[in-house]
Amino acid sequence: MKQKIQRLLRPAGIILGALVIVGLLAFSARSTNTTPVKELAVEVDAPEGVHFIDDNAVREQVLHATDAVVGAPIGEVDLVAIEEGLRHIGCVARANVYHTMDGTLHVKVKQREPIVRVINADGSSYYIDREGWTMPLSENYTARVLVVTGALFEPFAQLPPMDLNAISDSLRQLTRSDEILQLATVTANDPVWAALFDNATMDAVGEFEVVPRIGGQRVKVGRLTGTSVDARANGKEIRELLTARLDKLRAFYQQGMPQSDWRMYSTIDTRFADQVICTRRADYRAPVLPKKPAATAAPSAQVTSTQPNPGRR
Repeated sequence: MKQKIQRLLRPAGIILGALVIVGLLAFSARSTNTTPVKELAVEVDAPEGVHFIDDNAVREQVLHATDAVVGAPIGEVDLVAIEEGLRHIGCVARANVYHTMDGTLHVKVKQREPIVRVINADGSSYYIDREGWTMPLSENYTARVLVVTGALFEPFAQLPPMDLNAISDSLRQLTRSDEILQLATVTANDPVWAALFDNATMDAVGEFEVVPRIGGQRVKVGRLTGTSVDARANGKEIRELLTARLDKLRAFYQQGMPQSDWRMYSTIDTRFADQVICTRRADYRAPVLPKKPAATAAPSAQVTSTQPNPGRR
């Protein structure tokens, strides 16, 4: 009999304990909702050296996003409105706002990381970040990234931030920003190219050139187009094409350039299969080197230029 009573009381005790916990949680929630906001804790997650937005700017946005924040009961603070306001800042990738029981309102913001600046033919300009989102310029900060200029008429300088991986097919066909994104991604992810290239241009037919910081050459990488209708698959094709062309350039820098004067060539063309075509400057004059004794003279290497073979492009 005693064991039977114990078996009956055990589930009843569990149910009672659960009800007590639910009641305590409900009481705690009501109590927390009436707790005034005592402190605003702001955290900005930004790449090193990139300062489009700081804690003070985020704090100002939060304080103006809703009627009252500090001093108001936590339950009356519109967290959704604050997050929406922060996400509308062009350099903000993500925002998370929440409160804790001690009356602290936590605001966490992740800043975008631009990898390229696009300057249109009319002078309008915008950035593209590492995730493929466009972002506006800032009056307070200029990012040191690859700059792409030329015959560009991209509409994104006048539009709110957009994900280039998700734009419509009709808009994609009218713009070059997807190709620019892949160019910037390949160069930004390679330490050698990131250090060497700071400028690129696109001509009227969509051919790209990158300009090294040293040597004064223009490196032709050509059109950067894929065949896939899927945006991400097409981007992968473009990256593979560009990587293959830049790998030829890397081999030329390692094997050919050490034997030549970097100032000798005006253009280096990587568009053709299995070869790099160099154009010698018309006004180039080789530096005069001291003569060495004949017994110790080493044979000099000679770099020759060839004409492009259109059938091998």
